[in-house]
Amino acid sequence: MKKTSAPAAAPPPRTRLLVGGTILVVGLLCPLLVPAVAASELPASWKVPVSGLLLLGIPELFTLVAVAVLGKPGFEHLKGLLLAFLGRHAPARAVGPTRYRVGLAMLLVPVGFGWIAPFAAEWIPGYLDHRVAFALAGDLLLVASLFVLGGDFWDKLRALFVHRATARFPGS
Repeated sequence: MKKTSAPAAAPPPRTRLLVGGTILVVGLLCPLLVPAVAASELPASWKVPVSGLLLLGIPELFTLVAVAVLGKPGFEHLKGLLLAFLGRHAPARAVGPTRYRVGLAMLLVPVGFGWIAPFAAEWIPGYLDHRVAFALAGDLLLVASLFVLGGDFWDKLRALFVHRATARFPGS
């Protein structure tokens, strides 16, 4: 039996797509408001539930509303646009040896620094005053390294979490 794919549905009206997409994005950004709630003058009995809702309730509710506004064809269209964008910006599948070495250095420097810094904090200039900046820089470098290392490295990383995965070395 031959499978035939359904013809692509026409995109929803632009207004509906913009409203639904905006609702979806606002909902997904709600957890970023938690630090503002924590720093606010609200009583602690309000801060905890509001922060909890911003983390776990409101994003899901906004997603549900966005899907209702977009409808199934609109949601599929928006998902297709997002996947096409991610596909264009995905890391290269295979990389050369120089790029691989640079990526490994980018990966290992923040890991090593994060391991050593608590023990040698007084010898690292500015570390004690700017711990958050050092942590953010290390995290950004670590994430960037995963893109520099390429798609094959993502498979190696994924294999760490697959029980039966084995390594195959070239030439052996």
